[in-house]
Amino acid sequence: MSISFKDCLEKKRIFRFEPAKQLVDFEIKDAESDLCSAQEEFSESGFKWATIKGYYSMFHSARALLYSRGYREKGHYCLYLTLKEFFVQEKKLDPKLAEDFNNSMILREDADYRRQFSQEGAQAVIESAKRFLKAAKQILLKKGRK
Repeated sequence: MSISFKDCLEKKRIFRFEPAKQLVDFEIKDAESDLCSAQEEFSESGFKWATIKGYYSMFHSARALLYSRGYREKGHYCLYLTLKEFFVQEKKLDPKLAEDFNNSMILREDADYRRQFSQEGAQAVIESAKRFLKAAKQILLKKGRK
């Protein structure tokens, strides 16, 4: 059985969060910091941590978008589903970037929990994180933020 956006709402895995909009800028700063750390790890052949930190850059970018709507997540997969519901369906975010987020989440889990990681995977996550951060900033700029 697959979880849906509606399930996330009903189970309070996505919920209204009053202070969210004040936290958008902090999330973007965290995304930038994690991306920088991922690139440093990659340059030193730290592919596990480059993968993990690259994913967390995307996570914070995605969270900034979610916060801009006044919501908060409990769970990475529900964050992914909310990206699709709030931003892809409204044609504000390229569907490829949402899929990159999901793929990077899987690579992060593999690196973190199964010790499976590679140079190619780390590089793919970092490149996705760069594109995702840029897109998030553009979306937020159109909303009058950043």
